[in-house]
Amino acid sequence: MGMSVTISVAVQDDAEQILKLQYLCYQSEAELYGDWAIDPLTQTLDSIRDELAEHCVLVARLGGEVVGSVRGWVDDAGVARLGRLVVHPRMQGHGLGSRLLQGVEQRLAAAGRVSAYRLFTGHRSLGNLRLYRRLGYVETGVEEVSRSLSLVTLEKPAAPVGAAPVGARSLAASA
Repeated sequence: MGMSVTISVAVQDDAEQILKLQYLCYQSEAELYGDWAIDPLTQTLDSIRDELAEHCVLVARLGGEVVGSVRGWVDDAGVARLGRLVVHPRMQGHGLGSRLLQGVEQRLAAAGRVSAYRLFTGHRSLGNLRLYRRLGYVETGVEEVSRSLSLVTLEKPAAPVGAAPVGARSLAASA
């Protein structure tokens, strides 16, 4: 019988594994855009530790290994800002990204007033765009960052208190 993937709040001891996973997962994005200096590839361990202290960071674990992560925080206007969703390449395609996003949405909503969820991705990141749209996000803007990169912003309204988010599943379900 295989192990189940569990979703939990990240702790400071997860910082190094999160950084290594992020570096691995963003290689394909860097290649897609021809830019190896993107923020996720240049982020420091100290800044990840700061994010762990200041934001809601979830990890997906398979045994003792961090195989996925996502971060989020709520701004002064009540908009939950989500980012750095990563899933180990060998674990992709099993719903883990959806579980992580839904998990961070639920945690942020439970912690306070959230009017909407917002995230962004590159215009060529078709798999990311498909995932976000499947989870109820709609495009709200496109910003040209360079000749090779436009950032697509997507947003969805927060579910009414007590309502399940679009496509919600139990966080304890196995991958």
